[in-house]
Amino acid sequence: MSNIEVLQLRAAGVSLVLDCSGPALPSVLHWGADLGELSERALLELRRGAGAVQDGNGLDENRPIAIVPEYSAGWFGLPGLSGHRDGQDFSASFRITSVAQTDNTVVVDAADTEAGLTIRLTIELTDSGLVRVKADLTNTGATPYTLDGLVLALPVPTEATELLDLTGRHIGERHPQRHAFTQGAHVRDNRRGRTGADATLLLLAGTEGFGFQDGEIWAVHTAWSGNHRSYAERGMSGYAVIGGGELLLPGEGRLAPEGTYSTPWLYGTYGVGLDRISTRFHEHLRARENHPQTDRPVVLNTWEAVYFDLDLDKLKGLANAAAEVGAERFVLDDGWFRGRRDDHAGLGDWYVDEGIWPKGLHPLVDHVRGLGLQFGLWVEPEMVNPDSDLAREHPDWILATGNRVPPTARHQQGLNLGVPAAYDYILERLDSLLTEYDIAYLKWDHNRDFVDGGNQLTGTAGIHEQTLAVYRLIDELKRRHPGLEIESCSSGGARVDLGILERTDRVWGSDSNDALERQTIQRYTQLLLPPELIGCHVGPPKAHTTGRTQALSFRAITALFGHFGIEWDITLASEEERAELAGWVALHKELRPLLHTGRVVRADRGPNDFLLHGVVAQDASRAVYAAVQLTQSVTSAVGRVRLPGLDPQRTYRVTRIVTPGPQPRSLPAWTEPVELNGAALAAAGVQLPVQWPEHALLLDVTAID
Repeated sequence: MSNIEVLQLRAAGVSLVLDCSGPALPSVLHWGADLGELSERALLELRRGAGAVQDGNGLDENRPIAIVPEYSAGWFGLPGLSGHRDGQDFSASFRITSVAQTDNTVVVDAADTEAGLTIRLTIELTDSGLVRVKADLTNTGATPYTLDGLVLALPVPTEATELLDLTGRHIGERHPQRHAFTQGAHVRDNRRGRTGADATLLLLAGTEGFGFQDGEIWAVHTAWSGNHRSYAERGMSGYAVIGGGELLLPGEGRLAPEGTYSTPWLYGTYGVGLDRISTRFHEHLRARENHPQTDRPVVLNTWEAVYFDLDLDKLKGLANAAAEVGAERFVLDDGWFRGRRDDHAGLGDWYVDEGIWPKGLHPLVDHVRGLGLQFGLWVEPEMVNPDSDLAREHPDWILATGNRVPPTARHQQGLNLGVPAAYDYILERLDSLLTEYDIAYLKWDHNRDFVDGGNQLTGTAGIHEQTLAVYRLIDELKRRHPGLEIESCSSGGARVDLGILERTDRVWGSDSNDALERQTIQRYTQLLLPPELIGCHVGPPKAHTTGRTQALSFRAITALFGHFGIEWDITLASEEERAELAGWVALHKELRPLLHTGRVVRADRGPNDFLLHGVVAQDASRAVYAAVQLTQSVTSAVGRVRLPGLDPQRTYRVTRIVTPGPQPRSLPAWTEPVELNGAALAAAGVQLPVQWPEHALLLDVTAID
């Protein structure tokens, strides 16, 4: 074992101090604000000062909580490792065998020779200040080991008295809910076989009343696209943790001798204010080698324009209109493959329907490419309709348990990609399409939760293998087709996590293009993802998910703050509407370099009738804010609005961006630009025009010194 005892990792205003002195698994002495560079003596003193208090009715040797909390160490909450060997070895007690540090990465190996297990913990502090932790558990015994669960935990201090997480549903994803962090466990389990529209995305613990700009916050995210758990727990000892991991179905973690199970990454982030939490994730994602490096092309998706009514001349006309308004990518949605006249049939038969396309997709693809647009295609590779040639030929490829078939959802079942032949079939079909046609983009959908998700050939649960197979499939397609971009769509926004985003280029925020709903959905999706990774489209005047009718300006401003697109039959739009839409597309292209590289900021306000959010350039030289009137205000004006995120010492010129289409209900007193420093704009703000409900305006804030 190394003689390393206490290690400090530092980055971007964060310190992580690990006690690796052993013999037990490492614990976290500090995770939070930067402590400065501490000497070896100071680190040892920090450990001494953090010593556990002896309870008169507690253990004689009270230990701190390890990153994998152990029942054997006296932790009475959720154990990090749950498993057994035919009833034996039910409680592990690991002892460190080696510790190695390289820059801001620490690797700890430990073993329990009695239980026949070893574990490797990898602990990183990224350049953006994120903590990443994963574990690899190996069965070194002579008989199989049944792993029921392996979750990782990070401690939070006593000051974290409130919890915030997210919930939602189809067409209503990512709504916040807040409550006290009391004793006991707050557990968010997901057994849907995908991340889920109701997934918490982030689980946050913070000081009382924390908001976008204020309050210390600690948060975790489980980077996994299948079943998973996120939890917060406070024990009677006073210790509190937040953590997570994969949620294994029975038998999915059975390890043969020398078999290894690897957890997904657990991400932890610390900051003052939710905006800082977001910034750390955004910086991390933008620093990835596979982060999109080109301007995000303006998309026209055909779904809400034509649904299943695919006609070549109609689609060519839609492509012409898309090019005229400035779109850069044309995506053919559902309905193009064999037997697909509605959503009852065809999934799995990934051949171009000869009845609709006697010459294949070539006439449409060639037309779209001739207009200078990229061509994209909708697919749903993980699903199969019972009414399909594939299901009739291979019913055993359906994800199912025992001799029963799961209930259908959206008239479909899951296709078991854990079956090698099924995986090979889907890979061959998609590879053939990408080889034959000039396809730059796949809209990769996943439209149902998995119920009874088992492997019929083995009789075992299949969600863990299904998730890994999807990852392999996407990775292999991208290897074979460099430059291919893939969107993760899942009943809208039901698969948003850093596992799928290791290999995809954006997510579809929601199937709801209602701009009012999208304001909340996008506001909280951006807790994790930067705008350029979130698909946001201008829908038709009447939203098909809510029946609301909204002005084009409101729909367009909402879509500006993401990966901008159009989902509307603009061949039926008036000449005036198309001209206005072209103006919005041009404005997005002008602002795109800022919106897709800057820092996302959001103002905290008391009333719930108004929102303000924006993007500030990394050098704080410019910012664009959206002032959004959600509902009719109870006052005649919303009052002065503070503009967060600017350099307090620099002077800025504030102007209202004159946008296409109708103008606000009234104008502010400052019809000429206002010039104030960043401190004044953040503390005092400016008065805004009175707006109608479900309207928004844009402010351009530019440094002038």
